[in-house]
Amino acid sequence: MTDLEQKLEQVRARMERAAQRAGRNPKEITLIAVTKIFPAETILAAYALGLRHFGENYVQEFERKLPALAELAEARFHLIGHLQSNKARQAAEIFDSIQTVDSAKLARRLDEGVEDLEVMLEVKLSPEGSKTGVDPAEVGALADAVRSCPNLRLTGLMTMPPWSDEAEPSRPYFRSLRQLAEHHGLAKLSMGMSHDFEVAIEEGATHIRVGTALFGPRKKA
Repeated sequence: MTDLEQKLEQVRARMERAAQRAGRNPKEITLIAVTKIFPAETILAAYALGLRHFGENYVQEFERKLPALAELAEARFHLIGHLQSNKARQAAEIFDSIQTVDSAKLARRLDEGVEDLEVMLEVKLSPEGSKTGVDPAEVGALADAVRSCPNLRLTGLMTMPPWSDEAEPSRPYFRSLRQLAEHHGLAKLSMGMSHDFEVAIEEGATHIRVGTALFGPRKKA
């Protein structure tokens, strides 16, 4: 068994235990393997083990990897990093889902570049200046703006809580995102990373974004 196989088994076991605690079906939770900084070969190895959803942070980095991934017919690629509007059309062409829509301007730019694209709204629940996203009070207006774009499918919300070595401090942020999604009639919740995804699952996550627990610490490119 390879190191990646072992780590994938461990992550799936953690997912199942968290789902059981929450009375949920683990099959309802999508594991997004976060492959930013890692080469295309890492994605190929993960795909061979059954992973189908991959998260990338940077448009240009993923564009460089894309030619090597042409044969992965069932793979779905999610942009989970901040997206500048001047790169929107480029992103819309190469990603299956954009999880970080945070303005009506960005939504309109994405809408110009595709015929059908899944999007989520990134919500800024953390007071940290480094975090991006729409203010919770503006979610309704932004959701309306996205829904007015004929080529975009708004499916849910995503967030990133303040960093902590412990999982439990993330819980109120995940709970707030779930309540926002319920209020605005959105079904999907992208929240939780390697250190806190169990708490995210307990709070209703439908998509978790896991990198370090699968591939180890990232090295600078």
